[in-house]
Amino acid sequence: MKIVYLIIGFLGLGLGVLGAILPLLPAFPFLLLAAFGFGKGSDRLHRWFLSTNLYKDNLESWVKERGMCRRAKIRVMAIITLTMAFGFVMMDQVPVGRIVLVLVWIGHVAYFRFGMKTLEN
Repeated sequence: MKIVYLIIGFLGLGLGVLGAILPLLPAFPFLLLAAFGFGKGSDRLHRWFLSTNLYKDNLESWVKERGMCRRAKIRVMAIITLTMAFGFVMMDQVPVGRIVLVLVWIGHVAYFRFGMKTLEN
């Protein structure tokens, strides 16, 4: 079973690195997946992952304090908004899809604004 967790960890890490580079791919959920996979699959890889700048810059504050700094929240919300706006434009023939995207976007905004605490730098 550990091999499955390691595969999940490496898959999350790879997609998280791509998400850190590419503006439309979110890094956060994939890095959480990597932390989960490495945590269950290998103590050594888990310790290594926790020491990386990728983890420290994107996840550490959320994992330790269940919050994000204002700059990180704005960055994540901007990426989410741009991604969903692209989907909204592309769904010009699918009004139900547009409604779903708007509702999901509102949920994201509400969660980041009211559900996640803002940390001081």
